Amino acid sequence: MFCKKSLGSNEVLETFPVGRRLAFDSAKGRLWVVCTKCRRWNLTPLEERWEAVEDCERLFRATPMRASTENIGIARHRGGLDLVRIGRPRRGEFAAWRYGNQFKRRYRLAAVSSVGFFGLGFGFSALPIAIPTGLVIGGTWAAIAWSYMRPLAKVRVGAEHSDGRPVNPDDVAVFRLRALRSMRLLPDEDASGFMVEVKKGRRKAGFRGEDARRVAAALIPRINQQGGTRHSIKLAVQQIESSGHPERFLTEVASREHQNWIGSMGVIRSMPAPTRLALEMSLHEEQERRALEGELWILEQAWKEAEEIAAISDSLLLPAGTDAFFDRYGEDER
Repeated sequence: MFCKKSLGSNEVLETFPVGRRLAFDSAKGRLWVVCTKCRRWNLTPLEERWEAVEDCERLFRATPMRASTENIGIARHRGGLDLVRIGRPRRGEFAAWRYGNQFKRRYRLAAVSSVGFFGLGFGFSALPIAIPTGLVIGGTWAAIAWSYMRPLAKVRVGAEHSDGRPVNPDDVAVFRLRALRSMRLLPDEDASGFMVEVKKGRRKAGFRGEDARRVAAALIPRINQQGGTRHSIKLAVQQIESSGHPERFLTEVASREHQNWIGSMGVIRSMPAPTRLALEMSLHEEQERRALEGELWILEQAWKEAEEIAAISDSLLLPAGTDAFFDRYGEDER
């Protein structure tokens, strides 16, 4: 659902040979492929998971367990496949497993990058040869221009332009570094309860409803590029738990009076790190919930069709005149 990179493959599960790490919930019939690069949990299609979940359960029980808690266990198959079994975890425990690795990985990468940058600068300064000043300045300005101009995310949306220009519902919005710095989460009266506003020069673009969710889900991970510590993740989970529901948390954060140093309201970059992490977690959980609601609709339609076919099949086995008999002597269930 989220990752656009290759998820890899495995030779262990014949029913589902996709991915090197699989997470499954036998009770709810859910199966995720965990990307080994970005650590995102990608929900698998409904029609491909049933046999795979049963096979995962069987393999998990037959594989020596590496680590486990009361509700979550992880096992590594000798064929190189990692299996994560979900029982009935509390939100905090499940969130720590699902998001903790990727946030802590970002945090470590950011720390290593900072050390490497300063080390590179020190190394250049210690070289016995002289580097032309113009070359250094030109390279620095080129790097800054590249960081500002390169696209960070592309989202298919229909934006509401502040200058009244017509909107094409198939527009693809391209977001760069300036959009991340100006991105605001504001309260709104529509069903979602919040809107996203970004600036491009002197112009502003507001996104509402599903557009706001898609834009926020694409940009907030970029704002959270530095990840977070174990303590920050714990605080983020507590904030979602205090709201009771991820969607309610999004609305509450949009209604808070977060101000940056110049007094602008709702600027996401100025929010505390735990709040930003909680926003990312809530958006992705909300997206998955909506996908599951779509599955429930598909299951309901399939059940109605199967019920109609079953009613016709049963009536074919009854002798002639049965319907008339029940109409005359049968009791009304109401």
